Amino acid sequence: MLVTVRDGRAVRVSGDPEHPFTRGFLCAKVNRYIERTYHDQRLMHPLRRVGKKGEGRFERISWDEALDEVAHRLNAIARSADGPQSILPYSYSGTLGLIQGSTMDQRFFHLLGASMLDRTICSMAGTVGLRMTLGASIGADPEGLPESDLVLLWGTNTLTSNPHLWPFVREARERGARVIAIDPLRTRTADQCDEWIPITPGTDAALALGIMHVLFAERLEDADYLDRYTLGQAELRARAAEYTPARVCSITGIPAERIVALAREYGRAKAAFVRINYGLQRHGGGGMAVRTIACLPAVTGHWRRVGGGVQLSSSGNFQFNRAKLFRPDLSPPVRTINMIRLGEALTTPDAGVGGPPVRALVVYNSNPAAVAPDRSAVVRGLGREDLFTVVLEHFLTDTADWADIVLPATTQLEHWDVHYSYGHHYVTLNRPSIEPVGECKPNSEIFRLLAARMGIDHPVVRDDDLELIRQALDSESDKLQGVTLEALLEKGYARLNVPRPYLPFAEGIFPTPSGKCEFYSQRLAEMGVDPVPTFTPPYESLNSAPELASRFPLALISSPAHQFLNSSFVNIETLRRSAHEPELVIHPEDATQRAVLNGTRVEVHNDRGSFGAVARVSDAVSEGTVWAPSVWWTKFAKDGRNANDTTSQRETDLGHGPVFYDNLVEVTAVSARD
Repeated sequence: MLVTVRDGRAVRVSGDPEHPFTRGFLCAKVNRYIERTYHDQRLMHPLRRVGKKGEGRFERISWDEALDEVAHRLNAIARSADGPQSILPYSYSGTLGLIQGSTMDQRFFHLLGASMLDRTICSMAGTVGLRMTLGASIGADPEGLPESDLVLLWGTNTLTSNPHLWPFVREARERGARVIAIDPLRTRTADQCDEWIPITPGTDAALALGIMHVLFAERLEDADYLDRYTLGQAELRARAAEYTPARVCSITGIPAERIVALAREYGRAKAAFVRINYGLQRHGGGGMAVRTIACLPAVTGHWRRVGGGVQLSSSGNFQFNRAKLFRPDLSPPVRTINMIRLGEALTTPDAGVGGPPVRALVVYNSNPAAVAPDRSAVVRGLGREDLFTVVLEHFLTDTADWADIVLPATTQLEHWDVHYSYGHHYVTLNRPSIEPVGECKPNSEIFRLLAARMGIDHPVVRDDDLELIRQALDSESDKLQGVTLEALLEKGYARLNVPRPYLPFAEGIFPTPSGKCEFYSQRLAEMGVDPVPTFTPPYESLNSAPELASRFPLALISSPAHQFLNSSFVNIETLRRSAHEPELVIHPEDATQRAVLNGTRVEVHNDRGSFGAVARVSDAVSEGTVWAPSVWWTKFAKDGRNANDTTSQRETDLGHGPVFYDNLVEVTAVSARD
């Protein structure tokens, strides 16, 4: 991102036309970053709560007052009978930068002896599934995608969540590749593809096994690649034999003949590129779903050729010196709390998290009062009078409204950072373009100041941000050779030291224990999980929970709206106006059965909670599936609720991830639109 500054004020942001992957444009959200940075409700000063929790009423205080109060309260809690483990940090990807995202804060909380947070809310199910198959979050190089002759966009709304990939998809298409979307929703991406294949939510593994059934039955596999570079071929063949097209049709809702045709297209392709994303792993069998799809290019040998393979994430190639950055060696043995079970941790700790009650919560880079599952439980916990809550933020979010102290943090335009990527192979330097607005401070500086106020005297909490960046790059990994701070200062970004074209598994060499693509995983067997790819149904579906489905027959997907990045950017007026209001997309047949007309105000509900929305009747969803584009701040919703009032705190099969889209609901018409 390039920033134009006049008289000390940023006036324009734009993409860097010289960047090989992003190619000069920004997504719809980041295009509004100037508006976000200078928003009239931007937090400029530390605040102390003066109203009731949740009211969002605060008074301005000085940094000295804020730091003194936070230090006093945290020290008192740490020295109490409950000890420092009753302090919980809570953060995720409000910034993905290593320095402002997870460096000085980690050191601070390790030295304090606070509880650790298992940061699972986005990607861990798929990450573990990929790790058990390929060995790491490493996949096909998207810059090779134009060489593909078939592109499967599987569970990914590329134009919304990965728009910089689209020009590469378009180039492949112009060269003759077919582009197919496999998704429960006819997204704006599916509308631009050659074909949309609607699939029942949570059944992607069954489709992958059905494809493999046909590949093996019709001898479309690459026998040489299988023999040389895979482990467990016989077991996979036996498992795939169970998943006939007829059986897979009954599970996925995809006609048997279309499953056969898709498998033949995939098997006959020379270099098929499969892009999967995190939405398809947000159900009970999510980790196994990613694992199963990840087997496909090894079956066909597509890893051998440029443009072939599968990509979930490229993050495994960014082998920064995380141990030096995070310093886990500084922490005593402490408990770990899964972030998706925050509601449970704050309200019923004896139910599973163990240890002392959470008495202090420090939130940064996250908005759990909007984004965490089972939101009503989270809010009940945030409302506890005995809970001391500190929030580092840019705005008074839903979560900040519940804080005792709010500390103003800098945006990307105002601090140093270094970024890795999920989708390409370039390290990016984040230079500050402007001075911090008001009295805002970088997260790293806030934790340095807190450490000093609390008497935590250790050299690691005095490292400045440039030193932290140097430490991140001080890696023994060959892939970071030549990626130095000096190189980044000169150009702003640097490609990892990987070949171009990059074919990570053309000759095997998978970073698994066996060095092969593991169709059979001994590690999974030792975990008590099926060691062979399989279909694990959602927790909530007609087949797995028929009684529940009789009361709540609709599967709700609540993926981010095009205008929002989860809950980020929701308060930017131009983006929120574009999203209009919370809505629910419902199939015409489902709408008719419920007397729901286009524009009807509806209540979406289950045993966990409910939220209101305006119905949009459309065949962009399959019958039996509804879609609530999210994640709305509840203060911008008429009923003060959002889709996460209905989601569950249950965990996925692998990685302890969330099951946001494993969620059965019913829809009731409330009134005609106002």
